[in-house]
Amino acid sequence: MKINANYRIFVFLIAFLFFGNCFISVSVPQKIDQNYEACSMMDEGQILYAPMYNSYTYLRECNWLLNHTWTSSYLPGVAVWWLGDGEGTIIRSIRTGFAPFAGGAGGGVQKVEWDGTVAWDFKYNTNGKFCHHDIKTLPNDNVLMIAWEYKTRAEAIQEGRNPNTVSNQGIYPDHIIEVEPTGPTSGDIVWEWHAWDHLVQDYDPSKDNYGVVEDHPELIDINYGTSSQQRDMMHTNSVDYNEEFNQILISVCNYNEIWIIDHSTTTEEAAGHTGGNSGMGGDILYRWGNPRAYDRGSSSDQKFFNQHDASWIKEGYLGEGNILVFNNGGSRHYSSVDEIIPPVNENGEYYIEGGEAYGPQAQTWIYTANPPNSFYSSNVGGAHRLPNGNTLITEPSKGIVFEVTPEKTKVWQQSTGGQVFKVCYIAPKEEEPPVPNTPNLECSGSLSWTNIGPGETVTGSFQVQNIGDEGSLLNWTIDKSSISWGTWSFNPENGIGLTPEDGQVTVQVSVISPNVENSDFEGYLRIENQDNSSDYDEIPVVLTTPRDRQRNNLFNMWIKNITNSFPILDKLLQLIPLF
Repeated sequence: MKINANYRIFVFLIAFLFFGNCFISVSVPQKIDQNYEACSMMDEGQILYAPMYNSYTYLRECNWLLNHTWTSSYLPGVAVWWLGDGEGTIIRSIRTGFAPFAGGAGGGVQKVEWDGTVAWDFKYNTNGKFCHHDIKTLPNDNVLMIAWEYKTRAEAIQEGRNPNTVSNQGIYPDHIIEVEPTGPTSGDIVWEWHAWDHLVQDYDPSKDNYGVVEDHPELIDINYGTSSQQRDMMHTNSVDYNEEFNQILISVCNYNEIWIIDHSTTTEEAAGHTGGNSGMGGDILYRWGNPRAYDRGSSSDQKFFNQHDASWIKEGYLGEGNILVFNNGGSRHYSSVDEIIPPVNENGEYYIEGGEAYGPQAQTWIYTANPPNSFYSSNVGGAHRLPNGNTLITEPSKGIVFEVTPEKTKVWQQSTGGQVFKVCYIAPKEEEPPVPNTPNLECSGSLSWTNIGPGETVTGSFQVQNIGDEGSLLNWTIDKSSISWGTWSFNPENGIGLTPEDGQVTVQVSVISPNVENSDFEGYLRIENQDNSSDYDEIPVVLTTPRDRQRNNLFNMWIKNITNSFPILDKLLQLIPLF
């Protein structure tokens, strides 16, 4: 009878554990679609941008779904623009390596086709000259570039620079070049303008360029802002082109001004003071933002503070012909976006009253946040007028891009995932990008470990795949926020640019189990499309640790004695591996 009682107890125990094990639950939430609200910029239109500290360029729908990704072996240097050639080509400045300064350093420009083919790879980084910051494509497909050029200490002093403000390393004024692509890696410089040809100084009458600064607003005071030995004389950070007037607009950060110069000149005329449509050669046609830079104002007259991204507002847009500027703020410690109406006539001539500063006296529209210091980027940034009259603003300090109405109400915002120089908005009426190839994430596999000792390491794997449209690119990552136990590692942890043709990617998983006995641990890994959080899959996870090992050994010895008497139970246990 004792044996029969043990038999009944044992069978009951086996049955209880067996059926109890069948009802272990794993809490896995259902996949829920996220509804994106329509972007207020327009029903269509896309945004192109290149994060400053990785080598990818992204094209997104205005609902922020990813359309396309370009990869590169270079960081941006730092602008990227859409060419609108009907082929999906972008033009991107690149950071080639050593540069005289870190901010905005480039060294080259590439045209990159939709499939990633580099159609043009032009370097401008030798003989003391180095392109930087921004670029602009002209109607003739040539490219405007901003570049530094090295001048020795002796050269700077001869031009009238105060010797106390120029180091033995010399200085780097800016120049503008127009490059005609002539081959896959070559180009001809067909036009150029050098700030060095348009200087004035009132420091040393025995040196070149001596004169009365306030009498020459068309010239550049070589000693402005020379309280320190700053080698980057101008730090020009944006360039734009006006086809109607054949003029170039640049943002000169260290002078806190925007300048306009005549592009209708020859290179020889651009080096002098006559010629071109203006009759002024390469002299400054118009400047605004800081009349102190040409001795026609005081600190109270200064409007721009280390500004970036000056551009003309396009024809047909609200404020067409006006100039829009991202005004970083400098010592103000808040940023703004400023719009001005330049005093220009139908011939592209700019009015200035004798002895006065260039107008207007004030901006016609200014965007600031409330409170003002909640919108502040000490460097880079951008602003562009949209077809609907709103303004698209890049705030790099927070890694965001947002849209405001003329009434200054914020109506849309997205994260760029890091600092960007500025974004490029591609309006529906312009040459649009190809229809996006949409990725679709799918995962397979599960992770289940039983009878694992506390603190032991276990391994496993699962698969990630893009089953979306041909040519689509999937950027995926692992979210383990539902799991608060164990120490986890993954190889790889994420992936960029996974195509359907790549097939399955196997992710190797390693886990150090919790230091707890007799417990069940559950959860799931969420594998997510980085560009569309509604596109994801889950991998269920289960891990169990055993009871106290000494008690387990005694119990197993008891089971062994019983199974020796009842061989059929041994066969049953082999079918139910619970211990």
